[in-house]
Amino acid sequence: MTLEIRNLSKQVKGVVHIKETSLKLEPGQFNVLLGQTGAGKTSLIKMMAGLDPIASGQVFLDGQDVTALSTQKRNISLVHQFFVNYPHMSVFDNIASPLRVAGMAKSEIQGRVEEAADILQLRPMLHRRPHELSGGQQQRTALARAIAKESRAVFLDEPLANLDYKLREELRDQLPDLFAGRGAVVVYATSEPEEALMLGGYTALMDDGYVTQFGPTAEIYRAPKDVKSAQVFSDPPINSATVRKSGHSVYMGDVGWDISPDVAKKMADGDYILAVRPNHILPYRTEKAKVSLVGRIAVTELSGSESSAHFDFDDHSWVSLAHGTHPYEIGEDHTFYMEADACLYFTPDGNRIA
Repeated sequence: MTLEIRNLSKQVKGVVHIKETSLKLEPGQFNVLLGQTGAGKTSLIKMMAGLDPIASGQVFLDGQDVTALSTQKRNISLVHQFFVNYPHMSVFDNIASPLRVAGMAKSEIQGRVEEAADILQLRPMLHRRPHELSGGQQQRTALARAIAKESRAVFLDEPLANLDYKLREELRDQLPDLFAGRGAVVVYATSEPEEALMLGGYTALMDDGYVTQFGPTAEIYRAPKDVKSAQVFSDPPINSATVRKSGHSVYMGDVGWDISPDVAKKMADGDYILAVRPNHILPYRTEKAKVSLVGRIAVTELSGSESSAHFDFDDHSWVSLAHGTHPYEIGEDHTFYMEADACLYFTPDGNRIA
């Protein structure tokens, strides 16, 4: 089963919300839509699901043009970030509801509901009502409904956003396995780059209503094709600056470093855009992090086992992200060290060179 969209676009009162977008998604892999809030992830999912009107383009399920079909006739499932369950029904009846609408035999419904409940560890809760469940159990019920339905496509629109941290981690680890081997195309929307990396599979980067890049998640993280893709796939935001290449060296203001002969061959002398992720800017020198940058600390944050520091140098505001706790003081000058080999280089119009 494949899901393909061809030149799909959306307009609202003459304003373009989704620019012409084409994608082909295969079963057996986890497909992530990654983009900031407002990038168009939910709109694109609703168009693929048949919930929102399209201005142009087509939607194909397993080669069949379903553009004109209603959501019900497409045999898809949609799980939102909000716990969408019928409050007057038991967990069993919530999971069984689409199967009954489809006119399935009672014995088959029983088997499918129990199988899905076992997968999501809901068997002891089948007699309960949604208000008697925790948030994680309510979202498991919604996921069980999608599994029991055996849909051709499953759309997960930030389904873990309203769960606490521990539950998010637990369900996120399970999700790829929950739908593995079921033959359905799975599309998962998130605004968190770290979540996309954890889920693996394939990722479509979205910005301003269109897909900037699509491919294996790890591959497009390592090799974004343009500045916009690099910005979408970085949290904290990727650091960038204009640099000058001369010979086998690159200069950012008065700071310079050597680049490899392979990289140097791809770049004529001149100006370029440099981008480097915060985890390659460290508050201490290492074998890889040798290029020193002296900046004034503006903001510091401590998150779990990591420390981040926003610092200003020359005309730039950059971010460092390092493991451990580091004694930063607001307003002090601090020396940071950049890993030169981790730098990405782009042409002035944003296309990646190396």
